[in-house]
Amino acid sequence: MDGSVHQDITVGTKRGSDELFSSISVGPYIMSTTANGNDSKKFKGDMRGGGVPSRVLHVRRLPSDITEAEVISLGLHFGDITNLLLLKAKNQAFLEMSSEDAAQNMVSYYSTVTPVIRHHPVYVQFSNHKELKTDNNPNQERAQAALRAVSCPHAAASSSVLRVVVDNLMYPVTLDALCQIFSKFGTVLRIIVFTKNSQFQALLQFPDGASAHNAKLSLDGQNIYNGCCTLRISFSKLNSLNIKYNNDKSRDFTRPDLPTGDGPPTAMEHAAMATAFTPGIISASPYTGATHTFSPAFTLQPAVSSSYPALTLPTLPAAALASLSLPTASRLHLPSLSTGHCVLLVSNLNPERVTPHCLFILFGVYGDVTRVKILFNKKENALVQMSDSTQAQLAMSHLNGQRLYGNPIRITLSKHTNVQLPREGHEDQGLTKDYSSSPLHRFKKPGSKNYSNIYPPSATLHLSNIPPSAVEDDLRRLFSSSGFTVNAFKFFQKDHKMALIQMGSVDESIESLIQFHNHDLGENHHLRVSFSKSSI
Repeated sequence: MDGSVHQDITVGTKRGSDELFSSISVGPYIMSTTANGNDSKKFKGDMRGGGVPSRVLHVRRLPSDITEAEVISLGLHFGDITNLLLLKAKNQAFLEMSSEDAAQNMVSYYSTVTPVIRHHPVYVQFSNHKELKTDNNPNQERAQAALRAVSCPHAAASSSVLRVVVDNLMYPVTLDALCQIFSKFGTVLRIIVFTKNSQFQALLQFPDGASAHNAKLSLDGQNIYNGCCTLRISFSKLNSLNIKYNNDKSRDFTRPDLPTGDGPPTAMEHAAMATAFTPGIISASPYTGATHTFSPAFTLQPAVSSSYPALTLPTLPAAALASLSLPTASRLHLPSLSTGHCVLLVSNLNPERVTPHCLFILFGVYGDVTRVKILFNKKENALVQMSDSTQAQLAMSHLNGQRLYGNPIRITLSKHTNVQLPREGHEDQGLTKDYSSSPLHRFKKPGSKNYSNIYPPSATLHLSNIPPSAVEDDLRRLFSSSGFTVNAFKFFQKDHKMALIQMGSVDESIESLIQFHNHDLGENHHLRVSFSKSSI
């Protein structure tokens, strides 16, 4: 056991230069109580400090009354969790992931965003153990119960649509705020917010039941702010949401071409909401399959709530703020977000291969990229500025977790509202690029067909603007010239200006798109490349 070796390592993962809304990173939300003050004690733990990858992770400086569910929530988004050892007396825990890749993703992510539990930063690093052996540990019953609750087999069969009620609504909660919270458990496809029975509510759709189950498991009963805005979550009877408009009341992230409409949901949507649930079925208890009672009353840290797009807090009397244990307005550091939040932080990049241009091309599949900045002192991180917040959410939903040049990238909203260009006379080695006037933007024209042809990365690419003289062998040869595998190729029957080409993998497809989009094929034809929903 790691508890038998050496001493505390006082240096953990640090916040990157672009600090994020760490309280909604993956689930370990900050609680209103203060830390216990035992952090200064020396304790026995891993000496390596996170150097050699292992699927066992060492979590340090935990509050003394930490629960198993809180520790598990740190890793939920990164993969299956196979074992847990909680050492409350030592303020530490060991979390065993199902694979080394999942553990690496988790350590990489938390090197950019420091997880915080109960106003107290905790530290995640690799353990020097390759697996946890806890069979003979008498205190493992609670840990195993918590793990069973997370991995219950009917999770995948759960509804992918959640009904969310926000109780004790003392601060405004926006559609974007809810989306940002829930997107840490999976891609949010569609969301509707509305008021029913004098309660602020939402219907939110994930692509699968497992994501919805994990979100409910981690967030049900939690507070968005200290002492208020409590989330009450249940499964909806709806299988899918039918969204007509993209605005502040409803959003379909798979259909950025939808009109803004007049705001409120349509009569059809009201009818859908009515059949989605019956009054009084909301329960504050954990998911029915859980055999372990999770700790209630998590809260999100208001001090960094600027990561919520378009979220502004009302001005309250100082006494009210004090009674809620909230910081004063001057400490909230909320920027002006009238146009939405459109800057993304992209982490875990391959610094040897990633350039501003390749990020511009890749993210440009989902919106018009205006600026890209690779961070000078931490080149595995970059900021990508999209034209608007909807495009930013679309890019984040489709690209988060995809592999780029061998690395699974992580994407979150940045605290920055725009990417700053270098000051005149200050060279940044070409790490910052302004693409605001680029001719390669796909969505400049209102009503462009590109809006209806946005798909997640796939092994099959859609090619267009092919010159009449080009034949199949020419295009196969082009895409295999960089060592990529071409598994299949097919021209469109009625239009040889377009074709489908199937690469050996999604990873190869992503790299091919970056390399060959806008490639000059001669005859004044520049190839257009996008992801296809079809296969050959």
